[in-house]
Amino acid sequence: MSEVCVTVVKPQVVVGVWRRGTYAEIGPMIAEVCEYAQASGAGIKGRPMFVCHETPRQAMKANEEASADVEVVIPISNVVDGQGDITCYELPGGQMAKIVHKGPYENCAPTYKKLFEWIAANHKKVAGPTREVYLNDPRQVSPDDILTEIYAPIA
Repeated sequence: MSEVCVTVVKPQVVVGVWRRGTYAEIGPMIAEVCEYAQASGAGIKGRPMFVCHETPRQAMKANEEASADVEVVIPISNVVDGQGDITCYELPGGQMAKIVHKGPYENCAPTYKKLFEWIAANHKKVAGPTREVYLNDPRQVSPDDILTEIYAPIA
């Protein structure tokens, strides 16, 4: 587990989809959004992300009840029209606390805990949805080598 740092993230134009369900749907949703981005000429410009609109406690309960807010987005080069529940918009930027999780996605709770403890210890507040940026493809690396950047907007 890495250390927490503060970084400024620029706003990004993204294409994405937001549904209710479980976090197990993130992978298939990323594939769907990637396919749309490629077919629409959006020009993929960055790594896929999960945007979490719930607190950790809310997220765990919502996932168990299959009612979690599950949003995945991919940064793109060109603004495109959406289709169905796929939309194109600007994901806000700003000052964020960041930590890198190494290992299986399902084992990221201690990394989140460390991030939120750092935020509290530094007298900051979470100022919006957290994000996970998936740095590599779990189909191409072992579970222990999966890398995920976790960001929390702070104020």
